[in-house]
Amino acid sequence: MDDETLPEGLMRGEDGRVRCWWHGGKPDYLAYHDDEWGRPVDDDRRLFEKLCLEGFQSGLSWLTILRKRDNFRAAFADFDIEAVARFGEDDVTRLLGDAGIVRHRGKIESTINNARRAIELREEAGSLAAWFWAREPGPDERPAVADYPGLTAMTKTPTSTAISKELKKRGWSFVGPTTVYAFMQAMGLVNDHVEGCWCRREVEVARAAFVRP
Repeated sequence: MDDETLPEGLMRGEDGRVRCWWHGGKPDYLAYHDDEWGRPVDDDRRLFEKLCLEGFQSGLSWLTILRKRDNFRAAFADFDIEAVARFGEDDVTRLLGDAGIVRHRGKIESTINNARRAIELREEAGSLAAWFWAREPGPDERPAVADYPGLTAMTKTPTSTAISKELKKRGWSFVGPTTVYAFMQAMGLVNDHVEGCWCRREVEVARAAFVRP
């Protein structure tokens, strides 16, 4: 199949592999697509990090956040939930002065708040992983956007909307339905690699072998 006959939502890389279009051939974004996006995760720290970073991404591109991810990890104690929950006003001031991250007071304070809410959720459910994976959508649920397949900035589903509402009731912030769905895509709760992307089959195998917490 040549490039002219590739279905919408796919592009061929310099290595000849066909992938989802959204990485745009950028090396760091391409590596994220191939090695991380959609592969199932049950580590609470990684889940917390991704949900926080998706909140920081609101209004920006994910590539911007991805390129600052190491800075965010350094600034937020590698997203250790208990450590972030102990952050106070001095830490907010420190973070507002950190040019390596997104210096948005509301998002910084949200991350600290969400760490405290995450501790509460873990005490109830045993782990963040157990809570989120218990809400894994069925295989027939699809994003409510007309131009799916493909990653869009306006994607949400009934499940992401329901999770968003639950989290907000528990006091979480910057967890709207679109943010939650991007989190679900990245952490493997769904496999949104476009049909024909070489990663799609690998992710399906990984999801099938994944032991839900």
